[in-house]
Amino acid sequence: MYVFDLLGYGLSERPRNPEVDMSVSGQVPVLEGLMTLRGLKEAHVVSHEIGGDVAQRFCVFSPSRVRSLTLIDVVSFDALPSRRTREQMQEGLELFVGKPDGEHREHFREWLLSTVSNKRHLSESALDTYFDFVSCPVGQASLFQHQVGRCDHRQAEEVADRLSELGEMPVQIVRSEDDQWQVVAWAHKPHDAIPNSELHVLNECGHFAMEDKPTEVGQLLVSFRATHCR
Repeated sequence: MYVFDLLGYGLSERPRNPEVDMSVSGQVPVLEGLMTLRGLKEAHVVSHEIGGDVAQRFCVFSPSRVRSLTLIDVVSFDALPSRRTREQMQEGLELFVGKPDGEHREHFREWLLSTVSNKRHLSESALDTYFDFVSCPVGQASLFQHQVGRCDHRQAEEVADRLSELGEMPVQIVRSEDDQWQVVAWAHKPHDAIPNSELHVLNECGHFAMEDKPTEVGQLLVSFRATHCR
């Protein structure tokens, strides 16, 4: 199994050159390069949130390299940016880039906790790890300049009318009932657009489904691969 950390996200590099393309379309050739480097001719693709936007684009343009596709609480069509992100962009990202670390962490704590139903579990487990990714002068600036600032629904809409082509491969869509970022009602657009796709809704689960329902998500992945990809 390989975990693709989008360029400029998580623990991956933050390019010094602001002209480096870290948009959805810019991430696709990085993914293709990773697969080539590792000698992967094809793969089962599992994606979450913005990663799902990258995955949809990759699968449309390189279907021969995909054995199956799983989309977990992903963005599609015009669902990006979320309401919260749109508000931040309207206020001006430089305002958030320059906030003192304590204010930034407090702001982001509430933001992160809104991604799950079981807030106590996240607080006692992975919350500090997420903080480390997006705090300090480098992480904080990168979050707003490289990630929030790149949120643009137009790239998702560029491939929206081609999502029907993904019906040629096994596709499952996993959505969280209590997702405050990508509301569950939006799951029906990609489900309707992709013929034969499966839709699963997780109850009492927020946007970070892997944190709220790790066992259920794992079972869906194993079952889906066993059923469709023998």
